[in-house]
Amino acid sequence: MSDPREQRRAESTPVVRLAIEGMTCASCVRRVERALASVPGVAEASVNLATEEAAVTLSRPDVAVEELTTAIERAGYHARPLATPPASEAEAAATVELAIEGMTCASCVRRVERALSQVPGVQEASVNLASERALVRYDPHTTSLDALIGAVEAAGYHAAIVPTIPAVAEASDEAEQRRARQLRRLRDEVILAWVLALPVVALNMFVPPSRWSSIVLLVATLPVWGYLGRRFHFAALHNLRHGQFTMDTLVSLGTSAAFFSSLASTLAALWAPHAHVGHTYYDVAAVVIAAILLGRYLEARARGQTTSAVRRLLGLQPKTARVRRGGREIEIPVHEVLPGDLVVVRPGERIPVDGFVIEGRSAVDESMLTGESLPVEKGPGDRVWGGTLNTTGTFVLQATAVGQATVLAQIVRLVQHAQGSKAPIQSLVDRVASVFVQAVIVIALLTFAGWWLVTGDPLRGLLPAVAVLVIACPCAMGLATPTAVIVGTGRGAELGVLVKRAEVFERMERLTTIVLDKTGTLTLGRPTVTDVIPVAGWSAEELLRLAAAAESRSEHPLARAVIEAALENDSTVPSVERFEAFPGRGVEALVAERMLLVGTMRFLQERGVTVEPASEDAAALEAAGKTVIAVAVDGTLAGLIGLADRPRPEAPTVVRALRDRGLRVVLLTGDNERTARSIARAVGIDEVRANVLPDQKASVIRALQEEGQIVGMVGDGINDAPALAQADVGIAMGSGTDVALEAGDVVLVRPDLHGILVALELARRTLATIRWNLFWAFAYNTVLIPVAAAGLLNPMLAGLAMALSSVFVVSNSLRLRRFTPAGWEGRETGRIGAESSVLAAR
Repeated sequence: MSDPREQRRAESTPVVRLAIEGMTCASCVRRVERALASVPGVAEASVNLATEEAAVTLSRPDVAVEELTTAIERAGYHARPLATPPASEAEAAATVELAIEGMTCASCVRRVERALSQVPGVQEASVNLASERALVRYDPHTTSLDALIGAVEAAGYHAAIVPTIPAVAEASDEAEQRRARQLRRLRDEVILAWVLALPVVALNMFVPPSRWSSIVLLVATLPVWGYLGRRFHFAALHNLRHGQFTMDTLVSLGTSAAFFSSLASTLAALWAPHAHVGHTYYDVAAVVIAAILLGRYLEARARGQTTSAVRRLLGLQPKTARVRRGGREIEIPVHEVLPGDLVVVRPGERIPVDGFVIEGRSAVDESMLTGESLPVEKGPGDRVWGGTLNTTGTFVLQATAVGQATVLAQIVRLVQHAQGSKAPIQSLVDRVASVFVQAVIVIALLTFAGWWLVTGDPLRGLLPAVAVLVIACPCAMGLATPTAVIVGTGRGAELGVLVKRAEVFERMERLTTIVLDKTGTLTLGRPTVTDVIPVAGWSAEELLRLAAAAESRSEHPLARAVIEAALENDSTVPSVERFEAFPGRGVEALVAERMLLVGTMRFLQERGVTVEPASEDAAALEAAGKTVIAVAVDGTLAGLIGLADRPRPEAPTVVRALRDRGLRVVLLTGDNERTARSIARAVGIDEVRANVLPDQKASVIRALQEEGQIVGMVGDGINDAPALAQADVGIAMGSGTDVALEAGDVVLVRPDLHGILVALELARRTLATIRWNLFWAFAYNTVLIPVAAAGLLNPMLAGLAMALSSVFVVSNSLRLRRFTPAGWEGRETGRIGAESSVLAAR
């Protein structure tokens, strides 16, 4: 098993995405991968047949995209680069992609690059002639987009900003229209093929062989074989020039053998009118091509549905935004919105970018992110997110994250990355595909020779050999894994579970132990002050006031609870003169010339404070399942503050379900033993690891792995990041609007522990679908190739079966779109793209 930590580190290396045209089967995938791997500087190449895309990981950033596309062209396929989005918000703010018009050659590329590089503040400019795109990295404080566009215009070309949402070009209306046109053209060819093929079958079956019937059959078959089958013949010849063999080779060989043997019989009859007219196989050539075109059409339709989840997510992004610029309100494409712009959002509109409300009030439906079906009231100072739905009032927001930096874009990018990745089980398919077509051709030749030797009639082995060629289906093998991964990850996104890589499915299925963080994961993460116990000489109000002052610069949830309690008590919190935090222990602060220590009992003891006077009170609070904060002033204990954080309501049910699955469940927390065990008892966990500092949690995970456990770690993705990275599967819980996308392998968009069960069940169902697909693909070929070689399968039926085998695999994968976890009924309105969103369209 590959090390997940290494894979996470690899994610930081440059990745180029390419659209590949011309692939038809798994052997094509293998060939493209080998071609890309041969390019110096390519660390890894992963090609996905279902999406027709390649993700190329580079070992160095100076590898030109043209080198990659040239390698693919030499392999016999066509490639074009796709926009590779920046990885972080900081990078997105300083990176822009421009569409360049007017370039005709390499010298144009150099001219545009020089023009952009001379603009002050531009750090790097890379221009691609094939995609007619320029990727410019610049300092937004030094230069502007207008300056970049002006430089290109001054060089004699035209430039425009292109959208930065992931794969927006593929998901745009223009791309959808292009796919629709291709599908209509293929449908028309299917109809024409069957209109011509069916009369050929009827004539061949019911009209005795004669010179004139042969001529009629030839005339009817020639358009099917020559025109409608041209895609197979041209592709086979093209691949042959490169020494390659694909499914097109099998189809072309099989139908050409049937056609030319029949043509020879027809010509012989015309040459010698009184000679006996032998049986022809025009029907085989015509029906096989018609059947495979039908399969291609059905497969294309089905494959288009596999990526519907990403298209629906992209559909949540408005195409335009209404911004205030130059004292007036204008409507611009959403990709032209810049950080700091003032964006006006009216009732019923989707919010175009992330930002803060600065004017007006409204209720916003955030169900696409949070799962909360009720709209949330928003006013000045409140944060809003792109893709959510404004329901009632009009408000103005100041953009803070645009384009690729929005939460919606991050989710789309993550889903696309997962859909383009490969599951380890795919390696078996790749090895088989690399020799599959060659092996089938050899079997067909042996079949032909065997029948000839046994019967003495060279034509007797023709039909079995043709049947062998057309029954073999590498397409089904190539589509078995990626289609299931695409649909599974897409369905997971709709349910609020984001899986970062396909291989995570396999690791999730093998998990033996689930480790749960306590605060914010197993509990609500909203502790409240329940007890304030001062020691002699201090009042509860003064103790709470000073503790709140010391914690005022801390971001810890316990610190916020103390501050909120002081404010609710109408206490005036003094300012902090000096502050230092000690993660997992406490804080030290200088307040009103008093040195304050606020933290655990152990922390105060380490700093020389005597805590024995309050030890009994501390024990009582801990026994009640509360967290204890001790406060010392000028080295003397001032009192205790007790806080409680309630377990999530679903926690007992989820823990019980995990244990019913045979998983070992461990509670991991930095809190004290008594508090941890109190929470553990409440939710049904027996094994507790308490008093573990954040930097020690990864060591606990490592120790479990050394015991032979395959560990899944569930945490909030912030303090738990090292443990999430160490675990075999890291599961990061987000808050819907604060998704820790960089942490872990699985991201739960909503803070709901049910997402763990959804992820585990989705992994099981996706892998089951993959295995069933692969079983069908391998069993189909294993059983039917010998049947065809034995002469027990008509080539026309073989062609139809081959065509439908791919359709079966894709359709079986599409069943995952209906996946609904147990107990999820009635919760569908809380998933990404609820009933109020575009994702509800089915």
